[in-house]
Amino acid sequence: MILIHTPSSKEVAAYLELFRAALPQQRFVSLDEMTQPEAVRYVITWGPPPALFAGLPNLQAVFALGAGVDKLLARDDLSPQTPIYRLLDGGMAQQMSEYIRFGVLSYQRHMDIYRRQQAAGVWKMLAPKLPADVRVGVLGLGEIGRAVAQALAADGYTVSGWSRTPRQVPGVDCLFGDEGLDELLAGSEVLACVLPSTPQTQGLLDAQRLAALPPGAMLINAGRGDLLDEDALLALLDSGHLRCAQLDVFASEPLPHGHRLWQHPAVTVTPHIAAITLREEAVRQIAANLGRLAAGEEAQGRVVRERGY
Repeated sequence: MILIHTPSSKEVAAYLELFRAALPQQRFVSLDEMTQPEAVRYVITWGPPPALFAGLPNLQAVFALGAGVDKLLARDDLSPQTPIYRLLDGGMAQQMSEYIRFGVLSYQRHMDIYRRQQAAGVWKMLAPKLPADVRVGVLGLGEIGRAVAQALAADGYTVSGWSRTPRQVPGVDCLFGDEGLDELLAGSEVLACVLPSTPQTQGLLDAQRLAALPPGAMLINAGRGDLLDEDALLALLDSGHLRCAQLDVFASEPLPHGHRLWQHPAVTVTPHIAAITLREEAVRQIAANLGRLAAGEEAQGRVVRERGY
């Protein structure tokens, strides 16, 4: 038996229909339909309720309906020996590339400044910039980060990327380690973050590192909210050291009512929509992985707990 659960009953119903069509020989159930917890071998989920896994004595693996797995790794009801599999893409790379490119293009064409001029009733033309004149740094060169960096390079931007360990991405200046991070920050007029949340990345963009960005730089965070010191970001925006920010993820979600980020004139807020899992693609990937496991093969996207992804 395979249990499917998300916080949305409509979404669960949609996934049940798709999985039952893709694998009619398997039995898929919702939490409400589950009458034999001991029969559940696999769970396909996003946002499972507390203690769910503790009640499934024969659980063999968990499939996350997304790329981020930090909340699953933090749970105390899921055995460290139980494999977790994440989506390798699920249609998210294209969406993330569009989101980041939108931000970079807005910076290049001064759209953030023009929005503020509009609010103040100011008519003032600014000197244009070509893509090659804009230096973009991409934090994170995994599946999605590589796609983002290559899309930006194809647009003509000068692109550097950073990862913990050495990577090679065509058309991208790849940096790694602490020295590489320092170099990336110092050279990035736009810093685009697509890193996951891990013990190594939490708090990575603190006051010191944000201040290392060039004067007038832009920050785009579409990774995880706990990477960023939001108070430090606001201070640097207030001082004018940073020009603007485009934020899709936050330390607390939904972003609390009354938070300064909502109203700051240099900040664009979006509600964690930079890259949303596409159901059909997610079903295709997970169904293929279930087939691999049934054949005694290793499934793709297994999370390495020590890395956090």
